[in-house]
Amino acid sequence: MEADRIPVIEGTALPLHGDDVDTDRILPARFLRAITFEGFEAHVFVDDRAAAAAAGEVHPFDQPQFQGASILLANRNFGCGSSREHAPQGLRRWGIRAVIGESFSEIFAGNALMIGMPCVTASRADLNQLMADVEQHPKVRLRLDLVNGTCQTDGFICAVTLPASARDAFVTGTWDTTGLLRERYDEVNATASRLPYIAGF
Repeated sequence: MEADRIPVIEGTALPLHGDDVDTDRILPARFLRAITFEGFEAHVFVDDRAAAAAAGEVHPFDQPQFQGASILLANRNFGCGSSREHAPQGLRRWGIRAVIGESFSEIFAGNALMIGMPCVTASRADLNQLMADVEQHPKVRLRLDLVNGTCQTDGFICAVTLPASARDAFVTGTWDTTGLLRERYDEVNATASRLPYIAGF
């Protein structure tokens, strides 16, 4: 198994308007008692979705035209609040492979990096344009190019950024620490055999 390199992500998008979307909204705390991340996709924005339904509205994560989206469009300070890693895990298991936002909580972006889900930033004006395009044409495909720092649709292109260290990790596959270990398993096994606190048991 080779480490998973992520230079480009392509797919449809889901627009989620609003600043300061915190991790307790993304995945409420009452679901954190599980010892694995299995099934977390069912609880993503569960309270927001219920509140929307009670008001006679449909939350973006429930709207049929956005089902199967792999790129989430967000606004400022996405993923703020608690440092729980469960929030990006829930999004990733729902099917989100990348998030484009105005800004992110540093811890959220770091947790997303560890599971191979890039969080890239764009200007508010460009995000407004992307969201408007997606809302008008839900099946429009976005091409997120981490190497060149762009997000492109058929009729629009904008700049996106992420820290150089994160970009390099995605592009080279070094974000995938498990994959790296499995690439060089013989070396790992040989080292383990020389360690008395491993080999002695």
